[in-house]
Amino acid sequence: GFSVSSIGIETYKNENKLLSILEDADIVINLSGANIIHRWSDSYKKILRSSRIDTTKILVDTMAKVTKKPNLFISTSAIGVYQKDEIHDEYNFTYGDDFLAKLALDWEYEALRADEIGVRTAIFRFGVVLGKDGGALAKMLPPFRFGLGGTIGDGNTPFSFIHIDDLIRAYDFMIEHKELNGAFNLVSPTPTTNKSLTKALGNSLHRPTLFPVPKFVFKILYGEGSTVLLDGASVKPKRLLENGFEFAYPTIENAINDLIG
Repeated sequence: GFSVSSIGIETYKNENKLLSILEDADIVINLSGANIIHRWSDSYKKILRSSRIDTTKILVDTMAKVTKKPNLFISTSAIGVYQKDEIHDEYNFTYGDDFLAKLALDWEYEALRADEIGVRTAIFRFGVVLGKDGGALAKMLPPFRFGLGGTIGDGNTPFSFIHIDDLIRAYDFMIEHKELNGAFNLVSPTPTTNKSLTKALGNSLHRPTLFPVPKFVFKILYGEGSTVLLDGASVKPKRLLENGFEFAYPTIENAINDLIG
């Protein structure tokens, strides 16, 4: 197995400490980034950018200085990079032009500089990650448990997700397959809709789902940041599939039944 070293914000501020950690690193995984589900004031937008782009720049700049380069660098991005309300894979896509898409593209640009210094580099574009402990599912569940759950608006918003176990297995897959690099969509092979998610949650919890939440509620709560919840794209993991990755939880029903069934 691997010995794991965590790099916190204080380490980013200490170049010598960061150098010593990266000097011995075989694999570097970049998960930095402030919570995206938040009200996006101008000041918070700066935090979203600095927590992703500035930290990634420091990481890659420091990797360039070490004597022995890591074998692999996996950096995070998001399917928010894509144009909303369209179907995308890694070969057929349209990038978005909103704040979220530009944030993701700038983040990827900084990470891909690692490739230029001879480090095998992969970009993992996350869909909505579903897990038992916190995250998106924890935010969704309370109203459903009380029988007050429902769709967001008409429920037709695309919902591209991944079970956290499949996400973790994708990291193992990338480590093992040394011939792979570039961008990968970390989403299930069957993108769905908010309506299907709502039905799966209701069925698993044996609760009705009769109370749709108007979109304006989220706009009041999160302002421009509500786009994370209200807008979506149907995204497929073509590169994972064509290289032999098998999903344990390919459908929303599989995922929800495992997590709360």
